[in-house]
Amino acid sequence: MNRPELDPDADVVAKGRALSSPLRLRILRMCLHQSRTNKEIAELLDLNPASSLHHVRTLVRTGFLVPGERRKGKRGAVEVPYTASRTSWHTPVDNVAPILIETFLQETRDLPSEDIEVWRLGVKFNAEHREEMLAKLRAVMEEYVRLPADDDGEATSLMIAHHRDPTAG
Repeated sequence: MNRPELDPDADVVAKGRALSSPLRLRILRMCLHQSRTNKEIAELLDLNPASSLHHVRTLVRTGFLVPGERRKGKRGAVEVPYTASRTSWHTPVDNVAPILIETFLQETRDLPSEDIEVWRLGVKFNAEHREEMLAKLRAVMEEYVRLPADDDGEATSLMIAHHRDPTAG
């Protein structure tokens, strides 16, 4: 059977769009270490199941969520558990900083302050030293992205943001 050729540019655009939603990024995080059904996702995000299903289908269509085996739920309805494919880490997204910051704010909004550790650092480096620092931070993140999850581990998240000081001359 002949299959139509996929347009790689359209695929990149679709994937970028899929990851341009803080809600979809939250769904991916929720399904990273534990498979969840659409009903569970909707309940955790306080959404109508039809709304969450739209986002879940977008993530499945773009390969960021993988559907598991269909199963019968508690009331006999068919459920599909979804797991994050872990492919979003290396997918480019235009203008991603505001999306990631908003996602971080949504995920942490209701956490008690003792559940959030924050560091803030001001440095003054030339371009070479700044790039060296950022490369080291990226390398550490890449190292941990490749590690498998610990079965006895606790799911946590880390966000590192770098920005120019708007008050510096």
